[in-house]
Amino acid sequence: MKSPAQVTLSLKRRLGACVDTSAKGRWAASFDSSKISFLPDAVITPRQESQIGAVLELANLHRIPVTVRGRGTTLMGSAAPVRGGWVIDMLRLKKVSIDADAGMAHVQAGATTAAIQAAAEKLGWFYPPDPSSKNYCTIGGNIACNAGGMHGGKYGVTRDFVIALRGYLPTGEAVEWGTATKKFAAGFNLRDLWIGSEGMLGVVTGAVLKLVPQPAARWTLLTSFRDETTALSAARTLFRAKVQPAICEFLDRESVLCAERATGKSVFPGQAGRPVILLELAGARSEVADVKREVLAWAAQHALAFKAARDRAEAEELWAVRRKCSGAMFELGDAKLNEDIVVPMKKYEQFARYLTRLKKTSGLAIPTFGHLADGNLHVNIMYYRANADETKAAELAVQNLMETVVSLGGAISGEHGIGLAKTPFLRIQHSPAQIKAMQAVKKALDPRGIMNPGKMFKEVRIWKFPKLQIHLPWDHK
Repeated sequence: MKSPAQVTLSLKRRLGACVDTSAKGRWAASFDSSKISFLPDAVITPRQESQIGAVLELANLHRIPVTVRGRGTTLMGSAAPVRGGWVIDMLRLKKVSIDADAGMAHVQAGATTAAIQAAAEKLGWFYPPDPSSKNYCTIGGNIACNAGGMHGGKYGVTRDFVIALRGYLPTGEAVEWGTATKKFAAGFNLRDLWIGSEGMLGVVTGAVLKLVPQPAARWTLLTSFRDETTALSAARTLFRAKVQPAICEFLDRESVLCAERATGKSVFPGQAGRPVILLELAGARSEVADVKREVLAWAAQHALAFKAARDRAEAEELWAVRRKCSGAMFELGDAKLNEDIVVPMKKYEQFARYLTRLKKTSGLAIPTFGHLADGNLHVNIMYYRANADETKAAELAVQNLMETVVSLGGAISGEHGIGLAKTPFLRIQHSPAQIKAMQAVKKALDPRGIMNPGKMFKEVRIWKFPKLQIHLPWDHK
């Protein structure tokens, strides 16, 4: 039986310069945005998709752990090689081709979301899923965790745009799930099984994505409210009227105050420190004009104040506020438990009242913002890591948060996935029978357990690990 070092040497002889065993290269691939480091034995950066098959065949034969990496933007530790082994870096596999007739994008897994959107836009098409790290994150990573973004309420998330996938099983065998057609009903739908599987069932190397026509018109409105419960109740009234904004973003008072202090500007002049809803309509010009009148009437009835952007430049100024709030929160603590929970729409007001109680009982700042059109809220539990009392309060608060969200009929994650960070809460969401079924699927497709081991099923309290003190390009802070 060869040692891992001997197997790595065999791989290096086979693939040459694609395999990096330098200390610098291994360290760079040892962490993701969770900033918890686990050193791999080697980093493989394939130039051709077929090389991934060769890597997996050898890894499977010798039980070498394999972790696939896009850019490492995940906050959950999903791309951290917790068991060492080999990291497959998809950096070079980034081709994008647009089929303008069919409205499809043919992409390699290493292409960034922003690059796909830009290529589609040139030909009048639109790829809606838009994680906040879209300039850096890869479509392969988006598929692995079923990423969403601000457009999820109207358009859907990554899963809703994947037509077909290609890649490799853990054995190194090439597979294709679906074809570049809008209909496919031939056999089990293993395409959707891979989406959201966090790199634990195989390696995605390419995808065919659905595109939609580029909206002809957009219109942005900023509204302020007396308090969070009133804001969420007003949003439900809008949705009940069957208005579907392309984006509907909520910022609570703490989020607004953080953004205002960070920028030195009022989010909404005359409405300092008020919770806000920032929404955007998109579609045909006639559609936007009709719905705009309805939204203005809603704002006049429910909001304390409202302000429409006069042009796209002014709209961008408003959206800049939304992008600032996350990084600005670090004035409230040097550590953050960022939980991307999902709340059923009918429970919005109940959840708002619960958050107010949680802030009081924990004694912590918990700024919250997120996507009201689909219930995906980012609850940020802020604390100082060196303060033992605050650290304990944060642990208790996040546990209580997850239990409450599930009791309301919600989800512990809407777009980040489980990875390492949410492993303590998976069994709150799923029954033993459900966990057993997922593990059976894992065992069937990856019998030797080489793909992204140590994730999802084994409980890890990631906040107890020392964090690297580094700044990544996509960090909000």
